[in-house]
Amino acid sequence: MGEGGVWRAMLRPGFACSALPWRAAGYLLVTGVTGALLCAGLLMAVVVFGALAVVLVGLPLLAALGLVGVAYAPWERGLLRLLDGTRVADPHQVPVRPGLPAWLRLRYREQATWRELGFTVLAAFLLWPVDLIVVGGALVVPAYLLGALPLLLADGEQVNVLKVWVVHSPAVAGALGVAGLAAAALCAYPLTAVAAGRAALARLLLSPTGQEVRIGELVSSRARLVDAFEAERRRIERDLHDGAQQRLVALSMALGLARLDAPAGSALATELAAAQREAGAALAELRELIHGIHPQVLTDRGLPDACADAADRSPVPVEVRLDLPGRFAPAVESAGYFAVCEALANIARHSGAGAARIEGRYADGLLTIDVWDDGGGGADPAGGTGLTGLADRVSVVDGALTLDSPPGGPTLLRVEIPCTPLSPTPPSPTRCA
Repeated sequence: MGEGGVWRAMLRPGFACSALPWRAAGYLLVTGVTGALLCAGLLMAVVVFGALAVVLVGLPLLAALGLVGVAYAPWERGLLRLLDGTRVADPHQVPVRPGLPAWLRLRYREQATWRELGFTVLAAFLLWPVDLIVVGGALVVPAYLLGALPLLLADGEQVNVLKVWVVHSPAVAGALGVAGLAAAALCAYPLTAVAAGRAALARLLLSPTGQEVRIGELVSSRARLVDAFEAERRRIERDLHDGAQQRLVALSMALGLARLDAPAGSALATELAAAQREAGAALAELRELIHGIHPQVLTDRGLPDACADAADRSPVPVEVRLDLPGRFAPAVESAGYFAVCEALANIARHSGAGAARIEGRYADGLLTIDVWDDGGGGADPAGGTGLTGLADRVSVVDGALTLDSPPGGPTLLRVEIPCTPLSPTPPSPTRCA
């Protein structure tokens, strides 16, 4: 129905007989009761923790109150559906890193947290008395008048059900009943208007603003682009592997068979041998290209085996120690793998290292990969070594890259990616040299 739908419904014929006034009464009753409980809880907390007032002052106290608003706001957003059936989105962003510290840092920086705190204060100390007074008046006054109706079914005088008066005449009882019905119909309008106004205030303070909506859309679109990019990489790798690579293999085999039929030592045999070597070189380059796009071992076996495979192909001896709890999202594994590959390529080309080491671990929602070498150090992200592009690749999955490379070495490149394992069963750690 939405916010405007409530106001439009009040102008339609038969509004007083619809379910909307009852929903408005239920909404105000629940918000009034929960607001009173919230007020009592806050006052009790002030009394209980009054001895800590010397400590909990200024920013610490404000921070604690901010968490109260964050905790109470989802309840109010859920209550809005009781009135108009419209769901209110959560204005908060998802932390880029798991864990309580990252969640707290993000919440304290968001404007939505302080808007929720303001609404919580209003609900606890101002709105709930209004809610209960309005819903009480709208329900008690008609019930007060309708309490005389039982006299129409009884003989003699009748005590009002609210025990306020004694009715002696059925005619008076009927008149009071009609007045009660009319009062119920009339009270439906101010009751619903107050409920709609309160809901509008809640929606204004608890809904995401235009900027917050755009930020959420950007985060979602970036996640979709990352997934689409990884899917496209895997499709290209699969097409090259199953298409062009197989054709080159067939061509190399056909050239080999043709060499067997050519006279030994002839010009034709020499040309066929040269063509077969070229086909083999093209096949080797294509395999390297396929491996660079998206290695099959990463898809089939996961990050530890893929890093071990990259270490085996490095001209510098590399020790690999990865102790991970299982598989991760494809985008996370891809970012971690290509970070390792770029680091190993830089070690082979620029560091002059005699040994390198790859270590990986997962703790507290954070995947950490360290690539160490004993080279000359002095690596500079602005020096054209590919580190800037590597940092951009890692940042796509909300990761961070840090580099410690003093002149003279050693060099340590660290990649940290917040993520959650997909596989609950820890595999055996990968350790090889």
